[in-house]
Amino acid sequence: MLFGQNILAWLMLALGGAMAAGNVAALLRPRTHKRDPADLERAPVGRCVLYIIVGSVAAIWALASLLSS
Repeated sequence: MLFGQNILAWLMLALGGAMAAGNVAALLRPRTHKRDPADLERAPVGRCVLYIIVGSVAAIWALASLLSS
């Protein structure tokens, strides 16, 4: 294979980690200025927490898959 046999696990690790990290950043550092009048003041907390959990689970699962093989 071109990228090895664990490409799906590597992709899940990258996507899950990015999903979790991006939502943590959105919660910790909201924008200082609005680009559009319809922009929110801060990110929705409930949705961000849910995405952090989903991204973390995906990243941990992918890491476990990579370490076990």
